[in-house]
Amino acid sequence: MSDEPTRPSPETRAAERDEAQTTAHADRAPTPEEARLAETRDVDRNAAEYEKEMNERGAKQKGEGRLP
Repeated sequence: MSDEPTRPSPETRAAERDEAQTTAHADRAPTPEEARLAETRDVDRNAAEYEKEMNERGAKQKGEGRLP
């Protein structure tokens, strides 16, 4: 493998620009069965508390890699 940098083609650069402007979205809508199953699921209370704790911990994080 060469250590020389490569130069992307104009087509590659155009595709990357287009992709950078695309917002995230689902590739398809849920099927009726998937939607029904999602509505019947209960949220695990422990999982919700853990997620909240991790979000708070991340917001208060200090050290290397954090923006001032």
